Amino acid sequence: MSKLGILIKGELTRLTKYHVTTVSVLVALVWFLLLYFIDDQNLLSQMLPFVIMIDATMMSVIFIGSVMFFEKTESTFSTMLVTPVTNEELILSKAIANTVHSLFSSMLVIVAFFIVKDVTVYWYYIIPGLALSIFMHSLLGFVFSFHSKDFTTLLVNVMIYSFLIVIPVALHFFNLILKADIWNNLLLIIPTQSAIELIQLSFTGEFTLRSGLAIVILILYAVLGYYLYVKPKFKEYAVKQSGV
Repeated sequence: MSKLGILIKGELTRLTKYHVTTVSVLVALVWFLLLYFIDDQNLLSQMLPFVIMIDATMMSVIFIGSVMFFEKTESTFSTMLVTPVTNEELILSKAIANTVHSLFSSMLVIVAFFIVKDVTVYWYYIIPGLALSIFMHSLLGFVFSFHSKDFTTLLVNVMIYSFLIVIPVALHFFNLILKADIWNNLLLIIPTQSAIELIQLSFTGEFTLRSGLAIVILILYAVLGYYLYVKPKFKEYAVKQSGV
């Protein structure tokens, strides 16, 4: 097994050790109970993609942040810096492991509604669409970790981010404001809007120009964010946390 594979396995074990996986499954259960009692199929068809988007984006940021701060508390970074692994492998292993475990929890909700409520799901869209959305927001979780002195600060920062980024998307998605057609494409520059576009695609099966733009935008955010910020900043963060 490659070093990256070993690191991913270790990160998945760490997620279980820190009870992040348990919390993820409990959150999935809460989402299920929240949506289960909606009898209106039209309302359910709106709420389900939105809830999955929140789980795939905001929760991914928080899960990465929680792992980073657990490692900070246990002084894990000082150990990792003297092992024969690269910063790239450390970053990718955390992001990929978080993608796997978050994808699992989101899929639990989707499969449950596929069985219980007979929701139509296009599986060949939902898995890659969710994986891309989760991976990109996992990298965003590193950014929040770099600029938060403790986990409470990270949660506050995520709440502020949610207020600024998620609320406009929600208002547009539920057709409350920002109703003009121009907002359909313009809001795609917001990662949560691109994520919900791909998640909606998984339930409608209608691949549109916006679907393609959403994929391109999330990939650009992930690639540019990784190379221009997360990777350069990670070394500085790791050295700082190790006390070197």
